[in-house]
Amino acid sequence: MSGASEVKPNIRYTKEHEWAKEEGGVILIGVTAFAVDQLGDITLVGLDVKVGDELTAHQAFGTIESVKTLSDLFAPLAGTVVRVNDQLDDNPQLINEDCWGAGWMIAIQPAEPQAYASLMSPEDYAAHVAASA
Repeated sequence: MSGASEVKPNIRYTKEHEWAKEEGGVILIGVTAFAVDQLGDITLVGLDVKVGDELTAHQAFGTIESVKTLSDLFAPLAGTVVRVNDQLDDNPQLINEDCWGAGWMIAIQPAEPQAYASLMSPEDYAAHVAASA
């Protein structure tokens, strides 16, 4: 796993330690290395959405469970679910192994494309993590 304080460029963030990455007009969503470090070994991911579902900003779309805690997952912006990472059903440890890549959770088509730019910048998120540590 990468360092807990790792913040990737060209990605947006939330105060709840989720990341959002724009790829061809679709936004991939996952949890950050800081979140993974705080959670510990992830044992279960419950994604309570399916392709075609509409999400509002800050709406819970599932849960992530670890040896330490159970946490809700929140949509960073409004949109339509276009993909769900079904591999997490059988392999929740993908998030521990590669939270920035194979451990992505859902992809949404944003209702308002400009909403992505309003999420936290890498610099703002790094300051948020430093203040949380």
